[in-house]
Amino acid sequence: MHRHQYKSGHLRQRSGHQNAEPGRPERDGTGSPFGSPYIREEEESYFERQIPQQDGPSSSPTTPRTLEAGSGLTPAPVVSPSPGTPSKPAMPTRSSSLKPYQLKTDVVRAAQLPEGATTPLDNLPTPGLVTYPPEPATWRNMPNKGQLALLAASRFVDFFQMAALQTYMVHQLKSFDRSQPDSVISHQAGMLQGSFTAAQIITSILWGRAADQPGVGRKLVLNIGMIGTAIGCIGVGFSTSFHQAVVWRVLSGAINGTVGAARTMVAECTDKRWHPRAFLLLPAAFNVANVLGPILSGLLADPFISYPHLFGPNSTFGGAEGIAWMKNHPYAAPNLLCSLLLVIEALLCTFFLDETLKGFTEVDVAAFNPVTIAKGIWSRLTEAKNKGYKLVGETAMARRGLLSGREEGSIELDRIADANEVRERQDSHATRPMQRLPFRRVWTPNVCWTLLSIAIFDFHMGAFSTLWILFLSTSREFVPGNSTDGKPQKQERGAFKFGGGLAFPPPTIGLAMAIIGFVGIILQFVLYPRANARFGLMRCFRSSLFLFPLAYFLAPYIALMPSDSASPAPASGFWIWLGIGGVVLLQVAARTFALPASILLLNNSSPHPSVLATIHGLGQADSAAFRTIGPILSASWYGTWLERGVVGMAWWYVAAISALGTAASFKVRNGNGHEILLPGEEERADEQGQVSRGPAAAESTRK
Repeated sequence: MHRHQYKSGHLRQRSGHQNAEPGRPERDGTGSPFGSPYIREEEESYFERQIPQQDGPSSSPTTPRTLEAGSGLTPAPVVSPSPGTPSKPAMPTRSSSLKPYQLKTDVVRAAQLPEGATTPLDNLPTPGLVTYPPEPATWRNMPNKGQLALLAASRFVDFFQMAALQTYMVHQLKSFDRSQPDSVISHQAGMLQGSFTAAQIITSILWGRAADQPGVGRKLVLNIGMIGTAIGCIGVGFSTSFHQAVVWRVLSGAINGTVGAARTMVAECTDKRWHPRAFLLLPAAFNVANVLGPILSGLLADPFISYPHLFGPNSTFGGAEGIAWMKNHPYAAPNLLCSLLLVIEALLCTFFLDETLKGFTEVDVAAFNPVTIAKGIWSRLTEAKNKGYKLVGETAMARRGLLSGREEGSIELDRIADANEVRERQDSHATRPMQRLPFRRVWTPNVCWTLLSIAIFDFHMGAFSTLWILFLSTSREFVPGNSTDGKPQKQERGAFKFGGGLAFPPPTIGLAMAIIGFVGIILQFVLYPRANARFGLMRCFRSSLFLFPLAYFLAPYIALMPSDSASPAPASGFWIWLGIGGVVLLQVAARTFALPASILLLNNSSPHPSVLATIHGLGQADSAAFRTIGPILSASWYGTWLERGVVGMAWWYVAAISALGTAASFKVRNGNGHEILLPGEEERADEQGQVSRGPAAAESTRK
């Protein structure tokens, strides 16, 4: 009788099977394993077994049956054998409720088997339904949806406070000193936006290392980041100078380690099959925040002036003089909203989010009890008095054997020793602490190329955020003077030499920023899943990067489009919004594919699971560094070239840098998250079949 092996959801045939015909085609073109006669024979060979007859007049061959737990199905009928052919049980009747890739595995085995007999049924999995092949990953069967929702919400509130600040940042800076020109305000805007990420360059690595520690974990790092950022938002809202606002943004960024913690928890609370969908939730939260953040913050900006009937003098809530803190701090209201959302999310994570770090040990509050401390001191004093010796437990059989001089005790002690040795071998994998990869071995070539690609990506993403806000809020280009029609005279403009922006107020800026979020949400859930499923992760990632240089090159030309309103009034009209929509569509379409892909590639580039949070911490530090450099440099370029009358030069510098990122992406590859096997892991991987060995594993084990 030929044996078959059931492993990893597949029926594999051992060599020498006479009935196997690997070249036989499938019976139909559906691709179903049950439509193929070859697979059918595999299933029959898998279940068929000649069982000895039971005693009694009604004895019949014991046949396997397939049933779910608790069902009352009867054994399958026995097929009448032809003369000279041993009888075998028929294949179980397949339930119509089963999907083509499901197989019932609850099998009733015979009470006795001939001596020396073997059966593949001994290796069957736990009774129930086994996927054959594995069930495809979908949104419906994704595990831990509640945990993923909390993690996505944590990224939403973090993105919300950043999107809200971008909406009113330029106008808040102008409120500090009305005499500052636009070129100075642009420099200050770049420094204010970059100060948050500048502090994360160092602290994000430290937060990532802390999140990998069993005594800290990912959840605590996430909550500390949200509470600290909430306090920083309050400080920014009530700042009265540019330097105060910068200090509060630096403190907020230094304490914010939420990016690495949230990404690590998403990776650990879902199986790798669902990672493309799970990591898609983080950019989706970014897009939703880019819709709600600008709109709500634009509505709440300067409420004393925007809603005088509610908060101004002689108003509903303001009394005779109006609400004083809204008058003195016109941009405190949107910051208070950001703080409220961060605190609410921190409370939800505290009570409902589960820790995902393996080996996490909670802080024992009882250890700080004075009585417990006193008992510990007393036990140490007692141990010192006995010079470190402790009584060893003895069994009754051991004492009886040792005292009587018989061999029973030694035999019993040998049995105990053997049993302990077997138990230690069985529990070695469970009790052995998780090995951790040294920090010096984290820097594999794929990690370095991935970090470089992310660095360039975050540089031009941060630069775009700053340039877009500056361009929308910059005054339109005009030269005051007399004219025949009473309108200001415009400067002569060329194909590359032109200046000025669109002069949008905060509510209009909020609407323009919300368009980015609306387009992102549509593309994220309509275009991305289909394109990613058809073309794959790497092809979509690399192709999308070609759209960034095009978007950045075309962006400044919106200032040349016809406007329904004359300068210096804010630009308006169909052609202006058509240009905004076109540039946003290109940039957001590229970001829709590049952002989730970069997160997933960074996660998969981890050389060992023990440094996953460290890798995400490095990624956050890398991202923070270049999201700091991007806004500062781009704002400096914008202010310098705005004075020279060439507003597009800053945009074109950023377009050239994004083209370098497109070239660097071809060195990035999609890893497996476990390229390096530490001593002892290779044997366990071969036994368990859970770790796919990477190309660098063989070399790493020799280092």
